[in-house]
Amino acid sequence: MSIDKGKAAGLVARKGLSRGAAGTVILAAGITLLGAGMTGFVVHAQTTPPPDTGLSLGIEEPAPVRPAAPPVPVGYTFSAVKIEGNAHVDASTIVSYLGLPKGKIVTDAALNDAYQRLVASGLFARVELVPQRGSLLVKVVENPLIGTIDYQGNARIADADLTKVVTSKESQVYSPSAAEADAAIITNEYRQRGRLAATVTPRIIRRPNNRVDLVFEITEGKVAEIARLSFVGNQAFSDYRLRQVLSTKQAGILHQLIQRDSYQIDRIELDKKQLSDFYLAHGYLDFQILDAGATYARDRDATFLTFTISEGQSFRIGKVSTISEVDGLDAAEFNALNRLKPGATYNPLDIQNNVEALESLALKKGLNFITVEPRMARNDRDGTVDVTFAIMKGQRIFVERIDIEGNTTTLDSVVRRQFHTTEGDPMNAREIAQAAERIRALGFFSDVQVTQEPGNAPDQDVVKVAVTEAPTGSLTLGATYGISSGIGVNIGFAETNFLGRGQGLNVSVQTGTDNVDSRIEFSEPAFLGRDLTFAFAAGYLTTKHQNSNYDTQVISVAPSLAFPVSDFGRLKLSYRIARETVSNVDGAVVDDPMTPIDETSNGSSAILMAEEGADFASSIGYNYTWDDRNSGLHPKGGVSFQFGQNFAGLGGDVKYIQTSVRAVAETKIANGDVSLKASFEGGAITTYGGYVSRVTDRYLGANGIRGFQPDGIGPRDLTATNKDALGGNYFAVAHLESDFPVGLPEEYGITGGAFVDVGSVWGLDNTAGTGGTVDDSLRLRSTIGFSVFWNTAIGPLRFNFTHALKKESYDKEQTFDFAISTKF
Repeated sequence: MSIDKGKAAGLVARKGLSRGAAGTVILAAGITLLGAGMTGFVVHAQTTPPPDTGLSLGIEEPAPVRPAAPPVPVGYTFSAVKIEGNAHVDASTIVSYLGLPKGKIVTDAALNDAYQRLVASGLFARVELVPQRGSLLVKVVENPLIGTIDYQGNARIADADLTKVVTSKESQVYSPSAAEADAAIITNEYRQRGRLAATVTPRIIRRPNNRVDLVFEITEGKVAEIARLSFVGNQAFSDYRLRQVLSTKQAGILHQLIQRDSYQIDRIELDKKQLSDFYLAHGYLDFQILDAGATYARDRDATFLTFTISEGQSFRIGKVSTISEVDGLDAAEFNALNRLKPGATYNPLDIQNNVEALESLALKKGLNFITVEPRMARNDRDGTVDVTFAIMKGQRIFVERIDIEGNTTTLDSVVRRQFHTTEGDPMNAREIAQAAERIRALGFFSDVQVTQEPGNAPDQDVVKVAVTEAPTGSLTLGATYGISSGIGVNIGFAETNFLGRGQGLNVSVQTGTDNVDSRIEFSEPAFLGRDLTFAFAAGYLTTKHQNSNYDTQVISVAPSLAFPVSDFGRLKLSYRIARETVSNVDGAVVDDPMTPIDETSNGSSAILMAEEGADFASSIGYNYTWDDRNSGLHPKGGVSFQFGQNFAGLGGDVKYIQTSVRAVAETKIANGDVSLKASFEGGAITTYGGYVSRVTDRYLGANGIRGFQPDGIGPRDLTATNKDALGGNYFAVAHLESDFPVGLPEEYGITGGAFVDVGSVWGLDNTAGTGGTVDDSLRLRSTIGFSVFWNTAIGPLRFNFTHALKKESYDKEQTFDFAISTKF
């Protein structure tokens, strides 16, 4: 075997060696054992120096084998060990590897074992044990020391990253076996990145003073894409549906935009778990993955991955009951909380959610050491599982202390406040599990492990929290495009764990063709050490003739406090002060620029002309939110509801009461392929004290009614030349929408959607002086549409195609909308 002489010579020159210097490039040391059971045990390695005429490459031939030595004398003993040839390895280290007792009879077998230990240490190129009268002579030739470790041919993995994984280190003894093992480690690193064709060859270049340079020659190869991802044995679900479950994706015509279509062994293990969880969630208790085989076609740099599965039978929930095994505890109240329904598909998550709900009720009632055990009885004949929730008394264990480790950035207090349990409280496994989920939900850690370990007393346990910090800050430079808004730029900085205190900081600037929206937001989730979120926001928004013939400017400051009022309810109290300006309202507009402007006629409505100027708004408000969509109670959907009011008039020029409401219901059907959502939102502004609402107060635009331009509907002055949207004091809109697959491979990230919107914007305070030409009545608009969603490497793309079923003649339609948003 040999290596390219030109490349090796170049490396020698780069390392500071000249051609003709003593040195030999070899792959591994050849070893020869001589005279087992005799007076000498010899390991021979290549030691012949190269000729001085140039750099020698390749493996040298071993020296001739020496004649065997006489056997070890019967009853041989020694009282001293003499060592020759060691320069770097300490004599005591060699004696420890020998492991032979002094003053006792040594057999040839014991001497052979000692020799094997010295050879296995990897420290020596040659070992010779010579029994002498009263002593044992150990002759060694040490393996060279590693001068420099270099990597050649690596472009995808940096030298620093490879140095972290190899075991060979500079200034340590070179070991051929360790070098080969390191080559295998590097190869595996490339395999994990989907480069199955990668090869790594370790080579050494000899240098003076018994030193070598260790070089890993790397051929990276191409990424082995998943050319085909298929399943065998699936009857209930199609290949298309199962591919949606897996993290690994199948490459296609858009493979350059797909990030997860390479074959990676670790990802396959994750895919197995995801596939098993999917089938279990659909009631397949006997599901098995029989094989996950990958065939690599080297000529195509492609992999064919096949999952062979056995689905088994799908089960549904049979009888559901709750029993109490605690004296004096009535199960009826707990049973009323039971959300598991007979006939529903068996899902372990539903069972767990029900256990959590029952144990949470026990916590609220102040019942300590209570656990709920789900007991299942399988009925294979009718495909059902009877579930009994048994309320039991658990062990009397108390919390000795809570230990937190691994949080190098995040303060202990941030983690500790997620526990409702403190030292000395009764140990409740459910509360500890919920605390672990709260810690994970923070998003500060890539891994969270919460365990219980025995404490210093039989009735005490220690709660150990081990976390791994994750990046929590981001710097964003983005671009957006919309048919109406044009090209925009987003610049932002966000930190969710500011200074390790769990605080949030967000600074952003968004610009469009005709607008600038900049904001700074700060939040403290544990204000005054309680579950109380303090937030502060300041904003600056300007619009310049954005689909209108006037400009606006809003400068605002808004502090707020939010806190929970129930398991799924939260209340937010806020204050806002703002300066709101309307300017540059257009005058008269005529078609012929040579025609003089009639000063008595204005291009914009008299209503807008009267609202030009600046006002100060000062308001207090509240907002109540109830949301169980992320609670696990409804794994296929859920409901959310919001209701809020703002009262303006606490100082300032603006006086109104603003009321808003929003309700959303979501669910999934067709094995989770299709999502359905129905929502309603509305708002009302009621002025008082003689104040007349301004365009900066009122609801503008379509307010979520797709198919119309911004400011495309609502009250208008029909005699004004510009026919600007005036906005309304009231709006209401209902949405019915669905997302579904369109038959393309899931890895392309293309899905479809359909929607129906019905709503309106209406109502003004004062239309006097307009001659009754302002239409501010309630006039419903309705649209239908189809959407195409495409998740690409450059950002999510959205295409909306709409058609107005009901509209007014002065409405401004937008039948097609395209938007892109990306971060880079």
